[in-house]
Amino acid sequence: MKTFVVKIIFIFCAIAGFCQKSLVSYDDIKYLLHNNLLRADTFLIAKGYMIAKKDNNSKNRQYTMTTQDGSFVNINMRADGKRLFMEIETNEIDQYNLLRESISQYLDKDAMAAGVQSYSVKDLGSIYITINDTMPYNPIKKDYDMQIVGDKHITAYD
Repeated sequence: MKTFVVKIIFIFCAIAGFCQKSLVSYDDIKYLLHNNLLRADTFLIAKGYMIAKKDNNSKNRQYTMTTQDGSFVNINMRADGKRLFMEIETNEIDQYNLLRESISQYLDKDAMAAGVQSYSVKDLGSIYITINDTMPYNPIKKDYDMQIVGDKHITAYD
């Protein structure tokens, strides 16, 4: 009986770990902001994202991933000189929870004003999160818009 319970727990942990493999955490964002767009392409494709738009002239990239239950995660990245800016649009609550939990130990400040959660994160920058209802309305799903602005001293390596 004990081995059965241990096997069930192990399978559950493996499934939970596999599901979060494609979601973006603090460490992933830190890596992406410190590296150029070509490394971001490689990194996000390895995580299971597809390149939706790639514009080399304006240095914009859009990555997308959809799941079987209709959830999506879109990551928009823009290079401005040596700095990168990120925006994550999703209706996946696990992505929202993973990001909040992974930055919790690195928080310098957090605030809530006019429906926008803002976090100042050590060695990363600022994260602004807006939560809206989905269209058509679904009480279980929300739309999350997360904007990540790196500190002015964080530049991308070539």
